[in-house]
Amino acid sequence: MIPNDPGGTSSMSQTYPFERFSHVYSHQGNFVFAGEGGDIFYISNRSGQYNIWRQRIDAPAREAVQLTTYTEDTPRLLAESPDGKSLLFMMDHHGNECHQLYLVSNEGGAVRRLTTNDEARHLIGTHPFSPDGASITFASNVENPAAMDIFRLHLGTGKRETLFAENLVVFPFAWSPDGRRLLLTSMQMNTDTDIHLFDLDTGRVRNLTAHSGEAVHFPVMWAGDGSGFYLISDRERDFKALAFFDLTTETIRWIETPDWDVEQADLAGDHLAWTVNEGGYSRLYVRDLKRNRCLELPDLPKGVIEDLTFDPSGKRLGFLFSSGREVRNLHLLDLSSGTLTKLTANDAHGIPLEIMVEPQLVSFLSADGRRIPAFLYRPHSPSDNLPVLVSIHGGPEMQERPQYNYSGLYQYLLHRGIAVLAPNIRGSTGYGKTYQKLIHHDWGGAELRDIEAAAKFLQGLDWVDPERIGIFGGSFGGFATLSALTRLPDYWACGVDLVGPSNLVTFVKSVPPFWKRFMDTWVGDPETELAFLQERSPIHYVDRIRAPLFILQGANDPRVVKAESDQIVEKLRKRGIPVRYDVYEDEGHGFTKRENLLKALGDIAHFLEEHLLG
Repeated sequence: MIPNDPGGTSSMSQTYPFERFSHVYSHQGNFVFAGEGGDIFYISNRSGQYNIWRQRIDAPAREAVQLTTYTEDTPRLLAESPDGKSLLFMMDHHGNECHQLYLVSNEGGAVRRLTTNDEARHLIGTHPFSPDGASITFASNVENPAAMDIFRLHLGTGKRETLFAENLVVFPFAWSPDGRRLLLTSMQMNTDTDIHLFDLDTGRVRNLTAHSGEAVHFPVMWAGDGSGFYLISDRERDFKALAFFDLTTETIRWIETPDWDVEQADLAGDHLAWTVNEGGYSRLYVRDLKRNRCLELPDLPKGVIEDLTFDPSGKRLGFLFSSGREVRNLHLLDLSSGTLTKLTANDAHGIPLEIMVEPQLVSFLSADGRRIPAFLYRPHSPSDNLPVLVSIHGGPEMQERPQYNYSGLYQYLLHRGIAVLAPNIRGSTGYGKTYQKLIHHDWGGAELRDIEAAAKFLQGLDWVDPERIGIFGGSFGGFATLSALTRLPDYWACGVDLVGPSNLVTFVKSVPPFWKRFMDTWVGDPETELAFLQERSPIHYVDRIRAPLFILQGANDPRVVKAESDQIVEKLRKRGIPVRYDVYEDEGHGFTKRENLLKALGDIAHFLEEHLLG
């Protein structure tokens, strides 16, 4: 299925530089309502580095107050104490993902560090505070690098207590309303998780969702009376549904079972809210539990809703919203009046919205007859013979969605006359767990045929120049880019790899210790499947590369270590194959410093212009 028209034309002839499109800031992690809900806290890089900000809901965004002033460290996730006086957050250094835990007053000031092992990871859940605010729970590999155990920290004394250590990967979710139980989530695989109930009085742990086969179970929120909890699960289903787990009967009652994924939910009083991911677009629902009916909501723009959160009153719903042409901003929906208010003022400075391009949802057939969904962005320019960039998302178990992606990179390329095709190749989330699991133990396999099908789909469009198709991706998308350039060299005019692995053997051996238990299923076992992993690794096909290549890497990347990029660059240069290689010494798996992000994306944009526009 392809669009019938280019989506309209623009009479504006003004040319805008990349910096105008990318002059936006990003939100990191979540946001929380303060106290009675008059203020919000969020993490933003508007100062140049991610920091914690406080903003009054009824005040302009420009009056937001910066609570922390970090320049080398990155806050990642927030939680407010029950008394509304403190914020707990986790933070790492230069993207190394060895998160430490900190406590700061919600008025700012001195920051108290709670954890001390710089080599260990410490992760908080959605609701880490005990109801009395005296303790927090967190997961850490501080005692076992190959696992994630559960700990309790007594804030008054600083004493750490081990609650659960069974050589598993387990994360805390939330304390029960009476403070006597904890909900924990164990991870066997991306597509297989369980919810456990930990009794703080007895130390007893029960697996509440034991099952056969693979199914995910994610807790959402305790019921106010502690009788059970809401969860999202694809148990005995292909898509994730919303349900309630009754602790008295230990049964699951299904609430919403669409033929798409329920992606998030929140509860406040008698209101239960959730969103459904319909082909990449979010649809919002709010149910009045007392009356057992869904509320009538105003028509919201088509786009993506993230971090759905009720304010303390339960009368307003906050969320991050973005679309293909609208930058991500915090919004507040008044459930009584239906009024939608944008709380933050994040936009591409001075660029008319009509210049931006909304994507069209298309699909094409892969070699095995499987239909592959994709978002196609076509420039407003009515001219034919246009170049195209194929953008492959990371994960691989993630999803390309209609957002203002890569800080405006897509929109700048469109403005310059370069189309973008962003497919959700097999392994992507959002299309059921059967589709998601197709990538397991098949990196560099059938998904490469999907990418080839994407190139052929573009070659079949009468407005595309088949000689000017580039490919770009980060993380797994970087691996896919390298695979395409080396194993499908005839299709590409250029390629950009951002922190992508080049050698599956060394990649599997170098991932963080607690990931290693998953790698045999995700990718393969280098001890027993060496030949298979070598056959799937781009580094063994570098002689086939014919297109200009640009590789970017963070020196502190713990997921795809720098050696993954070093080795393919070295091999290319030994063979006299030109490659540009930029290393960011103060970054990890992605960018935390806005200056670095904008430089990298600007360099990528200009590289693509050079090789796709000439």
